[in-house]
Amino acid sequence: MVSLKLSSVVKIDPKGRVTIPLFIRESMDISEGRYMVLIADVDKKEMILTPITTKNEELYEIRVELQDKPGALADLTKAFLDMKLDILISKCSTIKRGEIGECTMIVEPGNKEIKPEDIEKKISELPVIYMVSVKPVEKNF
Repeated sequence: MVSLKLSSVVKIDPKGRVTIPLFIRESMDISEGRYMVLIADVDKKEMILTPITTKNEELYEIRVELQDKPGALADLTKAFLDMKLDILISKCSTIKRGEIGECTMIVEPGNKEIKPEDIEKKISELPVIYMVSVKPVEKNF
């Protein structure tokens, strides 16, 4: 199956805003008031804007470096399940085949009592994890 990709050149206005063209908003069911997550990769000089369906008070960005071996990602997602973390966005890739991979995920906690340090501790205890960082996603609304 071929995925449909739409593109458009846009301009930033004096207040730093970008208008998403109507044909893209319509095709992605984006309307006024919809919440979006903006992820900026400073090293790559690229941004990803993703619609989300929640206005949860807490979203967390979790970054991990983990062993690149079968089952490592399953171990990580099982830990998310145990902590009742809903993965909204994920991006994983191999850094060095058979040795190390990396993942960045935006998660929504199902348990409102869980704190970033609790998540970080639980994930860091997994034998497949080399490094973990958990921080709240900044909200501008």
